[in-house]
Amino acid sequence: MHFPARRKFISLALAASVGGVIATRALEHDDERADGVAYGNAPRERLDVYAPDSRAGASRPVVVYFYGGGWQSGHRTDSRDVAQALAAHGIVTVAPDYRIYPDAVFPGFLDDAATAVRWTRDHAREFGGDPARIFLMGHSSGAHMAAMLATDPRYLAAQGIANTSLAGMIGLAGPYAAIPTSDPHMDEIFPAALRAGALPIAFISGHEPPMLLAAGTADTDVDPRNSDRFAEALRAHHDVVELKKYAGYGHDTIIESFSAARRKDSPVLADVTAFIGAH
Repeated sequence: MHFPARRKFISLALAASVGGVIATRALEHDDERADGVAYGNAPRERLDVYAPDSRAGASRPVVVYFYGGGWQSGHRTDSRDVAQALAAHGIVTVAPDYRIYPDAVFPGFLDDAATAVRWTRDHAREFGGDPARIFLMGHSSGAHMAAMLATDPRYLAAQGIANTSLAGMIGLAGPYAAIPTSDPHMDEIFPAALRAGALPIAFISGHEPPMLLAAGTADTDVDPRNSDRFAEALRAHHDVVELKKYAGYGHDTIIESFSAARRKDSPVLADVTAFIGAH
């Protein structure tokens, strides 16, 4: 498949990789290359792709970004600010939806995430991306998902991918060491019998890809000590990890810093792009 670079409002018809479904839509953004592509059979197994242009063979780094929402809300359009900010820095960004509660509980959304990564590996070159430089990134519950794929090898292995082959993992305000207990649905989303296997910190082996952990000091939704504990455990296993703390940033501030109005002076975006450039 080939996706020529075009201006906005030009329709793109893309043959999906599953079931022969065709996703067609007028693309509304110059950096959006594909919208609503199926990577699985479920209605929410769809993704968008953003890139500065779609020249094949450009070998740009690739980010698969998972939005947050407590594993029970959100849509891939919530990823647009992050995806556009990264695309503006020459990074191909894939923004998948995934099944959420009540349609899915742990580990169903991780199975979706791993399948989206496989789609990305298989199709990265069509958007000018390098399939050997795939980074996982997420905010909040999405950061948990990215970290789970990076630490527990089973999910990506089921898709024929080694977690050690990832170029890196970038987590923004993620719950890596403790699942938030304030939400009444957490007991259903993470069934008691499976909860011991639901935390990235439990799977650190010393063979993880490089990680960037970013957290705001004023985050009252996800305790920033999650990032501290995760980083400490990674370092104890001699993994490569960078821990960035942003004074006064709350849970939403850290992701709002990717917006068009704030990204020019965003230290978070600067740290993310520097990390990607270094790996």
